[in-house]
Amino acid sequence: MDSSWGRPARPTVAGGRDEREQQRAEARERRAAERVAAAEARTDARASAREVQSQQRERLREERRSEEEQRRATAADARDARPKRRSTGSLARTGHASEERDTSHYATERDLDRLRLLARRGASIPALAHAFKLSEDEVAAALAD
Repeated sequence: MDSSWGRPARPTVAGGRDEREQQRAEARERRAAERVAAAEARTDARASAREVQSQQRERLREERRSEEEQRRATAADARDARPKRRSTGSLARTGHASEERDTSHYATERDLDRLRLLARRGASIPALAHAFKLSEDEVAAALAD
């Protein structure tokens, strides 16, 4: 009986089963080798992609680092260019350093009542002499009066 539904039956070859088994085994091995090769290709492709990304990240990092250094140098130059403190008073107006004024004619310089008051409060004779720009002998003489 023919079960091929109108097709001619396959000719059976001597040893056909062993041969088909061998062909299937070879096909299996070939497919396994193809899978291994494809996996190795994917691994190599990923490794090269990672290397490219790593190089790109490093390049961007270097660019950022150089920009930051340049920005810091510019900021340092700007900081050094401006004065540390604003100059005020006569130095800013005239450009000359202030002079020690002659205050000998000021009332506080020779105010003996104030000198005595400060002495009663506990100021020492050398401190009063320095504050009033007098000698210690003059202060002692003023306190003795």
